[in-house]
Amino acid sequence: MDAGPKDWRGWLGQILVIIETEDGLIGYGVGGGGKAGIHVVETVIRHALVGEDATDVEEIWEHMYSLTLPYGQKGLAIMAISGVDLALWDLRAKRVDKPLAHVLSEDVKMSVPTYKTGWSPDEVIADGTQGFAALKLHVGIRPSQDIGDVVGQIRKVRNKLGPDVQLMGDAFMKLDVEKTLKIADELKDVNLGWLEEPLPADDLEGYARLRDECPIPISGGEHEYTAKAFEVLMRDRLHVIVQPDVNWCGGLTELVKIYEMGQKYDIKVCPHRGCEIWSLHAICTIDPDPLAESGRPWITWVKDQPEIVEGKIGLGDAPGFGVRFDEADIGG
Repeated sequence: MDAGPKDWRGWLGQILVIIETEDGLIGYGVGGGGKAGIHVVETVIRHALVGEDATDVEEIWEHMYSLTLPYGQKGLAIMAISGVDLALWDLRAKRVDKPLAHVLSEDVKMSVPTYKTGWSPDEVIADGTQGFAALKLHVGIRPSQDIGDVVGQIRKVRNKLGPDVQLMGDAFMKLDVEKTLKIADELKDVNLGWLEEPLPADDLEGYARLRDECPIPISGGEHEYTAKAFEVLMRDRLHVIVQPDVNWCGGLTELVKIYEMGQKYDIKVCPHRGCEIWSLHAICTIDPDPLAESGRPWITWVKDQPEIVEGKIGLGDAPGFGVRFDEADIGG
């Protein structure tokens, strides 16, 4: 089912995957790829999974990956797999009538701190009074825009919030190495927690230069796919913080592996859209240093997602992911 949210990147075409077992148990997951992603699920994955044991989630992931290799090892195919994988994890937890967090670990945090992403200096400054553990400014940069504008935006926020508030910047792949280094040099005294995705995700050579030359920590991974690819980022220390999106990177099966790799390589894992329910169960259990991202309402047609209260977010006690859907908000 194509279910692009109306208020955030509808062009990404988020998809809702529904899996029903023989005994009527229903699992829900959200992936990506729009109508092309739906095609992969319906024509490649669906027919291969009907009749299989839904509890073998990790084995099913490997099977889906091998089936979809002709569609690519990254991007579309993995986004489609993500939705199916999340629905299978939802089923796994519902089968034992537990919230998914309690399937992942016996040690569940009641609440975790959050950070807020804002799209203008004034928005971030206003968010500074809401109790968030950190704030992030989405700076971006247009081809004709002077990098001084970016520097000025970040300095404006820092000057208003003071030196003690944790502040980050997000460039959304709009820079090159030289512009990134110039901006970082101008902001050395601003104490940025990280500069996110300054380069395109596949510019590994550029990120290696930033690793060696940039004075500001570099984060990324929102547009990376599979744990295998994340291991390269961590092993080569191309990012100080990795930010997988569970709805795109391969689902919860891969996110769990990425967390394990983070422990192995001593790299912080901070999932993209972490306040959404699909990552939150992992953040509340297997994340040793949790910080969940909030921003614009993203997948607003997922109902019963937990609310942020005084900068913190926690989980409910419903089984599985614990969410429902309003079909009126979902396009078919």
